[in-house]
Amino acid sequence: MGDVRDLLNQLPESPTSTKGTNRRRVLMAAAIKAATQADIARRAALSPATVSAVVRELADTGLLSGTKDRGGKVRLAPVDDVGVGVHLGFSHLAVIARRLDREFDQVSTQVTAEGVGRGWPRMLPVVKEMIAEAVRGTQRRMEDVLSLGIAVPRMVDPRTAAFTEPILFPWRAGDDPAKDLGTWLKVRAVIDNDANLGALAEQTYGTRENSETVVYVKASTGVGAGIIVHNTVLRGHRGMAGEIGHLTVDTDGAVCQCGGRGCLETVIGAEALIGQARAARARNSASGPETLEHLVRSANAGDAVCMRVVQDAGRHLGHALAQLCNTLNPDLIVIGGQLAECPLLLDGCKETLHRFALPGAVAEGSRFALALSELGTWAEAQGALVLGLRGQENAGSAPA
Repeated sequence: MGDVRDLLNQLPESPTSTKGTNRRRVLMAAAIKAATQADIARRAALSPATVSAVVRELADTGLLSGTKDRGGKVRLAPVDDVGVGVHLGFSHLAVIARRLDREFDQVSTQVTAEGVGRGWPRMLPVVKEMIAEAVRGTQRRMEDVLSLGIAVPRMVDPRTAAFTEPILFPWRAGDDPAKDLGTWLKVRAVIDNDANLGALAEQTYGTRENSETVVYVKASTGVGAGIIVHNTVLRGHRGMAGEIGHLTVDTDGAVCQCGGRGCLETVIGAEALIGQARAARARNSASGPETLEHLVRSANAGDAVCMRVVQDAGRHLGHALAQLCNTLNPDLIVIGGQLAECPLLLDGCKETLHRFALPGAVAEGSRFALALSELGTWAEAQGALVLGLRGQENAGSAPA
């Protein structure tokens, strides 16, 4: 079998080396997803002529299958290399590992109901074991791991790859999952906000992959949005773009952990929703849901209180997304996260979105679409794997 790592190490490391950069981009684009040369040119931001020339060169090395293999798609030949994506959720952890010559959904997975809400130092050994198990599931060795991407439910400064201040719970000053895991695996680890990576995964692997402006909303313990414009994640100056969970929706509302008051997260975050359901239960001495998972499961089973709580949450979310539509005019909004496992959320969201957004931005029959995530609970981990592979385009850089 071939080895992507060997070829990357042979390529010129200078950022001024156009040939080396173009080879890395095309190679990583094929590793992320088998695609036509036209799609690779679009995703790698290269001209069709450049992609055609690079594909011919890499096919001669034995790493690419050529241009007409299985439906005219360029794909990696059999290789040993493995990509890993990790989602460090507040209340769960998810890890995927994939041999880079396999399709994106042919992954080895690990998941646990414990998350970084219990503290990063405590969960680090758990994450390491999950990565090791996922890699073993690919029938490859730990030494074959080429890339690592990490999704976290917090703001990440794109200039430093550190958490943007204020560093909110459960993270603490000094926590550095990219450094901890990258040093352990001996790879360049890359980290970003989980909503950003959910957007990246949906645009890369969803059925509407050619959408120009994509918004991915993660509604779970907290609420955040990832925004992609022209294949570029919109992170903002300090990585704070898309923090819709901290939009003020009630100036006299509850104080949020960010220090603000009446943030969207204080209305439709997990703690708020569970509190609403438990308050309603208190009137008849019935026990309320203990977790967001329990609330969603009860709503799907027809529990009247939980159904109303989820649908009202959708209405609040739809109002916030209407403002986003009026500002960005996206052609696709995807809702993911644990709360999206109840279809009532989408029903409530559509109701207020169409009420408050400009009609031209969300008109029926236009390119605009509002949908639940196609990748489900694995969206953020899939996006993290893509991020890790994109990081290999700068393989000459020092590990993160």
